[in-house]
Amino acid sequence: MKKFLSEFKEFAMRGNVMDLAVGVIVGGAFSNITNSLINDVIMPFIGLFVGETTFANLYFYIGDAQIMIGNFIQAVFNFVVLAFVVFCLVKILNKLRRKKEEEPAPAVPPEPSAEEKLLTEIRDLLKEGK
Repeated sequence: MKKFLSEFKEFAMRGNVMDLAVGVIVGGAFSNITNSLINDVIMPFIGLFVGETTFANLYFYIGDAQIMIGNFIQAVFNFVVLAFVVFCLVKILNKLRRKKEEEPAPAVPPEPSAEEKLLTEIRDLLKEGK
């Protein structure tokens, strides 16, 4: 049991597990922001055309069964908007990363020509008094 707990501790404290945990937490918060964008900004505009501020109220009956097609449509719509927003963020981050990688390295001064080397030697010899 002690070995099991030590293995679990080693697993849980790995860097990539901690990164995953941070990603899940940030993803949850990001999901709330996206849901607010959908429910509070986008859906009221769609409501002007559909007559409802959410698709969740769309349903039909087959016999005694109520088919809540609106909930499915709303879930798909939320996914598409969330996927689009994440795509845009990743695209921006990749563009910024590429810019950073493409920054030119400091220019290395060119190698002195043979004439410059000879003149440098002459200068050094004159300094020495030869």
